[in-house]
Amino acid sequence: MARGTQGFPRHVRLTDPERYQEIFKAGTKARHPLMAVMALAGGLDHPRLGLAVSRKVSRKAVVRNRIKRRIREHFRRAQAGLRPLDFVVVAYPDAARADPVAFTEALESLSHKISRLCAKP
Repeated sequence: MARGTQGFPRHVRLTDPERYQEIFKAGTKARHPLMAVMALAGGLDHPRLGLAVSRKVSRKAVVRNRIKRRIREHFRRAQAGLRPLDFVVVAYPDAARADPVAFTEALESLSHKISRLCAKP
């Protein structure tokens, strides 16, 4: 498998804490019982992803990491069809108990909802 097309390289990740704060303050928000997605124009030609999965979601790191892997994988597969925005996904405690199908459906729903909200002038 070629790593270049299947990975999650640094240029598609949000790494700057100040950028997270900008998105939390001024970003467009879409909520679901399992998670929330916030988006803000990034000024780049590709989308970027940031994750916020705190210990309130689960005290077990293995559970939090599984949630992050699922979100990253969904983003990786969908990024070609996403607008060039900076996205932050905030997981809620119910995400730790959700089955994989419900989790994926929540991500799909939020992806469509945030795209519609950000498309409005």
